[in-house]
Amino acid sequence: MVEIDVTCDLEGFRRFLINSTCRSFVPESYFRDPEVFPEKEEEPGSIYIEAADKVTLKKIRDITFINARDILGIIYTSKSGNTKLRWRQLRGSIGRCYGEASTNSLVNLSMARIISPDDVEAIIAQSAEAPPAEEQPPDTGSAERASAEPSVSPE
Repeated sequence: MVEIDVTCDLEGFRRFLINSTCRSFVPESYFRDPEVFPEKEEEPGSIYIEAADKVTLKKIRDITFINARDILGIIYTSKSGNTKLRWRQLRGSIGRCYGEASTNSLVNLSMARIISPDDVEAIIAQSAEAPPAEEQPPDTGSAERASAEPSVSPE
């Protein structure tokens, strides 16, 4: 899992939700309508849409499709529990997507055009290079670093 913190539009996050949860059975009219969102209450996995105006349209399998306006936030947790993402409105339909994402969710974020395929590769490469926090060696002090690193004076 990797940390995500990007700015994206609401439509991109809506596409991510659909790709991650119900792309194989979402009615085409719902997929095309930018006000229709999937919502899921049961565990494992959940999607909660925080909006000023919500109307339930139809329940298919474990997904309830809603028509929502003036969305303030979305909370998404994958069935596996490996992805926990939130979208919070910043201004209009632009918001901040942040949280932890699995490799599969990175692919879905890329398919929704929230991040680019190059971003996915860079994030995966970066997470492979960095050891987990508990495995990092202890800080040996600034005195040792000062002698090992060249100093650069600002101009």
